[in-house]
Amino acid sequence: MPDNTLHTHSMKKTHIIAIIVIAAAVSILISASKDVTTYANFAQAAQSGDRVKLVGTLVKDQPVDYDPVKNPDFLSFWLRDEAGQVKKVELHAAKPQDFERSESIVLTGEMSGDVFQASEMLLKCPSKYKDQEIYVREKGS
Repeated sequence: MPDNTLHTHSMKKTHIIAIIVIAAAVSILISASKDVTTYANFAQAAQSGDRVKLVGTLVKDQPVDYDPVKNPDFLSFWLRDEAGQVKKVELHAAKPQDFERSESIVLTGEMSGDVFQASEMLLKCPSKYKDQEIYVREKGS
């Protein structure tokens, strides 16, 4: 008989430990989800005022402003978001190689007036063998 009560007691300990582990995992997930930005278009980015991830394509008939002599850490270009809206984007980083050949661009940043201020940029470029990704991040972030 005493063995049975001992067994039930140890089961309760395991349940308590399991509950603590689950609670810790849930709190980690909740805090991590606050860091994860949501995908948005320019209109949603302007409305939210928060940092968002934005997917779009380079507007090739608009100028790309990059002068490494004047400022090697400033790039501006025009992007068409998935809703078809075109806005100017500014990124404080060097222009990556093959930038003009990118198939799509994923930006992290926020709207500032009518300009999207990007802090990170991921380029998806076509390649003969496989899709290539180029990641660019502004200095200091």
